[in-house]
Amino acid sequence: MFCCGIYGFITRKNMIAMLISLELMLNAVDINFVVFNRFLFPGSMEGMMFTLFAIGIAAAETALAIAIIINIYRAVRHVDADDINELKY
Repeated sequence: MFCCGIYGFITRKNMIAMLISLELMLNAVDINFVVFNRFLFPGSMEGMMFTLFAIGIAAAETALAIAIIINIYRAVRHVDADDINELKY
């Protein structure tokens, strides 16, 4: 799942698709936290609590990224990552 996220992030031009790929990578890491915690320490909940914290941070990051993408769309009228350099001038 993490490799699919990396592939999607590298190959996409659209910033929304790149954000979805980034979320896919974050979710793969969260699943690994839970699985390894359950496998190595079956009685403890640290991995699950850390995963809940990471999901909360990812939700805040996604909200901020969508706000930035909306502002870029208002300025340029598209969200292709290749043409974002136009915002410099």
